Amino acid sequence: MTISRKERCPRCGSLEVIKWGNRSGHQRYRCGACQKTFTFRRKDVSTANRFAWFRWWILRRQTVSEISGMSGYSERQLRRWFDAYLENYPRWDMQRREKVNLLIDGTWFPSKLCLVVYRDETVKATLLYRITDDETEAEIREDLENIRNLGIEVESVTTDGARAIIKAVRSVFPNAVRQRCLAHIQRECLTWLTRHPKSDAGRELRSITMLISAIKTHNDRLYWCNLLRDWHKRHDGYLNAKTISPASHAEWYTHKMVRKAYVHLKRALPDMFGFIDNPRIPKTTNALESFFGHLKENISIHRGLSLRHSQNYLKWYLYFRNKAQKDK
Repeated sequence: MTISRKERCPRCGSLEVIKWGNRSGHQRYRCGACQKTFTFRRKDVSTANRFAWFRWWILRRQTVSEISGMSGYSERQLRRWFDAYLENYPRWDMQRREKVNLLIDGTWFPSKLCLVVYRDETVKATLLYRITDDETEAEIREDLENIRNLGIEVESVTTDGARAIIKAVRSVFPNAVRQRCLAHIQRECLTWLTRHPKSDAGRELRSITMLISAIKTHNDRLYWCNLLRDWHKRHDGYLNAKTISPASHAEWYTHKMVRKAYVHLKRALPDMFGFIDNPRIPKTTNALESFFGHLKENISIHRGLSLRHSQNYLKWYLYFRNKAQKDK
């Protein structure tokens, strides 16, 4: 069975291409989306068509086999083209802006591959990224210094609370508002408290923790902080109770999970509510979590990539996503 080849518009990448007569013995085409007419006799047009399929493969969660069925090109030919593109990666141009509200987070891929993304939440685009084998303070500080050296003012930084990120932000942007991700705080505390705490103290603290996502105003914040303070006064003895081993005389906190949740809230408290005074500050890193989720779904379809090609796949993905956001 012969599969008819579908051509792409070299201008907009659309598949709405139809035959449009002949010129000098060569087939011409017309794009139904942008109305451009063209022929694939020109090498630059043919190359643009290949690149359009490569972009489709990066962003559209489709295998080489599926693209082969759509395009009419053989799988072998497509793999040859895509591997050639993955041998290189696009140049990253950091967009200069006067003031940004950053989201910083990292995610892990197989082969101990870590992607750290610095997202400008104001324009919903990646400002900078780093592919590394760990989230170290030195590397994050270097990235932030590069941002600062471009004259970009960082108004706020929202993170999940990783110490390396917090220390680097304090060092490079001491005046930036540090906002802890409320979703992470709530999620971690609920994990330690469990769904059905056995103690009254645990059940009360779980109810207080559930209210974090509803805080929007200064009155909400004051009400919540009073609840937490009153809870601590009632259960201070419970939190500090210790168990001593008769044999080794070692001691530990008896109710360590409840205590761990409370200490986590107490330490995060100074950086939890910066978003109330400035609505431009994102109160969670959910946007990055969603971004990472889509990225992992895409790359998981293309199993078997070498480490080099996996790294360059991530770079192409970030490049295409940023370009699409910029073109909106």
